[in-house]
Amino acid sequence: MTDEKIRDNFDIFFRRKPAMMLVALKRIARVRYGSVLAKEVDCTYSHAVKILQSLEKLGLVVFEKKGRIKLIKLTKKGQETAENIENIKKMVS
Repeated sequence: MTDEKIRDNFDIFFRRKPAMMLVALKRIARVRYGSVLAKEVDCTYSHAVKILQSLEKLGLVVFEKKGRIKLIKLTKKGQETAENIENIKKMVS
């Protein structure tokens, strides 16, 4: 992996909205709708979709298509990452 790619991946986790999305997905362990998740982390639907696409590329979330609706679910790697984010949050709170 290039230094720039590593830096881009690192930056995703230390931005508030992506971190909040992972934690929100972990907190309620069922699959979620993008619109509901966007409301929970206080961002627009289009911004949430962009973040979720980045998280999907990293293997942290998967999309499950149910008819016209896409549901979002954490992968094992996403679950572990969300737990680590929660631990960091507890340490600095």
